[in-house]
Amino acid sequence: MNEFSVVGKPVLKVDSLSLACGSAFFTADFTVKDPLFLAFFYSPHAHAEITAIDDSPARAMEGVVDVFHSGNTSSGLFTTAGQGYPEPSPYDTRLFNKTVRYSGDIAGAVLAESDKTARAAARAITVEYTLLPPLFDPEKAMDGDVPRIHGEDEYAPLPVAYRPEQNIAGEVLFSFGNVEKGFAEADFIEEETYNTHCTSHCAMEPHAATASFDEHGRLVIYSSTQVPFHARRIVSMTTGIPLHRIRVVKPRIGGGFGSKQEVILEPYVALAAWKHKRNVRAELTRREVFTTVRTRHAMRVRVKSGFKKDGTITALQMDDLMNTGAYGAHALTVLSNAASKVLPMFNKIPNMAFTGHAVYTTLPVGGAYRGYGATQGYFAFNQHVDAICRKVGEDFVEYVKKWHIREGETSEVFRAIGEGTEGVSQIVRSCKLTECLDRGAEEIRWNELRGKRLRSGSVVKGVGAAVSMQGSGIAMVDMGSASMKMNDDGSFNLFAGATDIGTGSDTILSQIAAERLGIPVEMIVILSSDTDLTPFDTGAYASSTTYISGQAVLRCAEKIGEQLLSTASSMTGAPVGNLSIGKGGKVINSADGSEIPFSEIACYSMYSRNQFQIQAQASFFGEESPPPFMAHFAEVDVDMETGRVRVVKFVSAGDCGQPINPVLALGQIEGATLNGISYALTEQYLFDAKGKMTNNSFWDYKIYGSLDIPEVKAILAESSEPSGPYGAKSISEIGINGPAPAIANAIFDAVGIRLRELPMTPEKVLAAIKAKAGR
Repeated sequence: MNEFSVVGKPVLKVDSLSLACGSAFFTADFTVKDPLFLAFFYSPHAHAEITAIDDSPARAMEGVVDVFHSGNTSSGLFTTAGQGYPEPSPYDTRLFNKTVRYSGDIAGAVLAESDKTARAAARAITVEYTLLPPLFDPEKAMDGDVPRIHGEDEYAPLPVAYRPEQNIAGEVLFSFGNVEKGFAEADFIEEETYNTHCTSHCAMEPHAATASFDEHGRLVIYSSTQVPFHARRIVSMTTGIPLHRIRVVKPRIGGGFGSKQEVILEPYVALAAWKHKRNVRAELTRREVFTTVRTRHAMRVRVKSGFKKDGTITALQMDDLMNTGAYGAHALTVLSNAASKVLPMFNKIPNMAFTGHAVYTTLPVGGAYRGYGATQGYFAFNQHVDAICRKVGEDFVEYVKKWHIREGETSEVFRAIGEGTEGVSQIVRSCKLTECLDRGAEEIRWNELRGKRLRSGSVVKGVGAAVSMQGSGIAMVDMGSASMKMNDDGSFNLFAGATDIGTGSDTILSQIAAERLGIPVEMIVILSSDTDLTPFDTGAYASSTTYISGQAVLRCAEKIGEQLLSTASSMTGAPVGNLSIGKGGKVINSADGSEIPFSEIACYSMYSRNQFQIQAQASFFGEESPPPFMAHFAEVDVDMETGRVRVVKFVSAGDCGQPINPVLALGQIEGATLNGISYALTEQYLFDAKGKMTNNSFWDYKIYGSLDIPEVKAILAESSEPSGPYGAKSISEIGINGPAPAIANAIFDAVGIRLRELPMTPEKVLAAIKAKAGR
C-alpha cells in the first residue's frame, strides 16, 4: 500500500471539539429576530377527500397570523425526493393535497407568534372529509378492483414506467440468458418468499428548518438537510420564489440516514416567510417524524433458483414488490437498487430475471434509507444462498468465495440496469471480499462454532454469515465540486458543496486536500453546504461523498499545487520542473535543496508584482460506481423457551479501498451494523385497522440502546480503487445490509428454523420453534 502523510491516518474530526463542547450549531440552535412558528395539522384518515375546512377558530386565536391549506394555497405537483434533476421520482404531491392518502398526511399549517399557539390553533381547526376506500395490502395494489391512489394529473418527469392507474409508482424489469432452460437443467429448485418491513431512521435530531431574510431581502433557509442544492430548487419550484433569491445553509446535522434527503419543511417555512416577510421556524416532534416524514420501504422478495448437486446455480429469478406508501418518493431508485446492488454479487449465473414493482398504498411514505433497497434484497439473497449451501452440503463462506464477483470482472446485471459509462458495463477494479470472508470467519470462530449447536440450558448457540456490496455514488448522475483559496499564512480555505451529516466528510475532504498539498489538516479551513458560498454538489446520499466529492477536492488541490509551483518559479527563477511540493507546507528546489514556505509564496502572489489570488475550482462527474464489499458474521444465542434472540457478537469486515480516515471508517461500519441489528430484531411500525401508526414514540418503538449492544468487531481489508481519490471508495451504507440475513442464518444454524419475515421478534421465533417441534 502507498505511504501517506495524512490520508489513512486517524486525524481528529475537524468538528470534534465543537461537538464535544456543545458549541456546534444545529438548525434549531440558530436564533432569528422575532420569529413566527409553523405547526401542521394532519389527516386522521388513510384515504379521504377534503370537502371543507373551517379555520375560523384558529384565526380568532390571539397570536395566530395565518392558516394555509388546500382551500387557500395552491402549488404545482412535485416530489419531495431530493435527487437529480429531472427527478426519477414521480411528481405526485402538492404542498397541501385536497386528497389525503395516509393517516398523517399534511392537511394544512398554522403560522403563529409562538410554537405553543400554532399547535393549539392547529388542533382547533375543523376539517370535513369524504372517506375513500383505503388500500393497505401491497399484494392487492395492482388488482383491478382496488382503489386508485393517484392518477389524475400526476406524472413522471423522466421517461420511466409510471402507471398510477394500476397503482404502479415504479417498475424495473430485465433478464438475460434463458431462465426456464436454466431451471430445466437444475437438479434442485429452491423457491421462497421473504418479507421486510418499514422502519424509521430514528435520527437524534428531528427535522427542522428556519427561514429568515438577509440585508438584501433574500430568503435564507437554515435546514437539517442532506441536499441543500436540491432543497433550493424544490423550494423555488413549489413556492414560485426565484431561485436566485434563495440561499440554503446546512448547519451541523444530528443524523440523517436518508431521512433528510427528503425536502419536507423547507417549502413551508419559505412560503410563510415570503408571504409575511417575517422570520419563520418549524421543528417536528418525534411523533410527527414517525408518521409524516419517511420510512424504509417495506418489500416482499420472492426468489427462485435452480442449481445442480455440486452447487452450480443454473438460473435465478427474483420478483420484488415494494410498498412505496402514499407517494412515490424514491420508488424507482430504491427498487432498482434491490437488483443492481444485490444480483451482481454472483456474476457467474448464466440465466437471470428480475421483476420489480413499487406500488402505492394508503400507508406512510417510503423514502431514502441507508442501504437504499440493497438492505431488503440482501435479506432474501443471503438466506437463499445459505439454504442452497445446506442443500448441497457446502460451507457458506467457501461457497461465496467460488461465486462472488472479482477484480477485472463485470456483471450482466450492470449492463441490464445501466450501471457504468454509457455503453460500457461497470468493471470491478478492487475487491477484497475473499479476505473479508477469511478474516471475519476467523474472528467469529466460524469453523469452531458452525453447526455445533452448543447448548446451555434452554439457550442454543449458532453462527451465520452474509455478504454484500453497494456503490460509490450514482454513475452518470452524481457530480461534486470544490473550490480553494490560499491565505497569507499558507493556509487554505476549502469550499465544498458536499454535506456532512455526521459522517465526518468535512474531515475526509480536508485530509484529501491536505495530503495533496503536504500540509497538516489544521491548515485546511473547510466550509461546506451553503448554496451561496460553496459550489454545487448533489448532496450526501448514495455513498457518494468520499468518492465523488473527494475526487473534486483532489482535482482542485492539484490545480492549487500547479499554481504554487508556477508562483515559486516566478519568485526564484528556477524551472518548474525542478520544483516540487514537500512536506510541511513548502516548495522544494531539487537543484539546490532550497525551500520556500507556502506563506512566502502566498504573500508574493498577493503583494508583489502581478498580484493574483492563488485559487482554483474543480468538479468531478462519476462515470462509474465502484462497489465496496463486506462480509458479515453473527454469533447468536437463541432461547428455546422464550424465543429471544441475543446477538452475542457481530463481525463486519469491509473493503472500502484505501480508508481516508480508518477510525471514521470503522465508526461508519459499527454504526451501520448496530442500525442493522436493531432493524432485524426489534424495530417495526404497528398500525390499527384504519392505517394509523400506534407506536409513534421511542417508548413503544424499540430501537437498540446502550444496554442492548453486543460485542461488535469492525475490520478493514484495504484495497486500492484506481478510480477513487487516493484509492478510496465508500463505506457508510454497506454495513446495514448484512445483520438481518446473518442473524437469520445464525438462528437457522442454532435451532433449524428459517425466519423469512422481519423483524425477527421472540414471538415469531418461538412460534417457528413450536411449529418445527409439531407443538
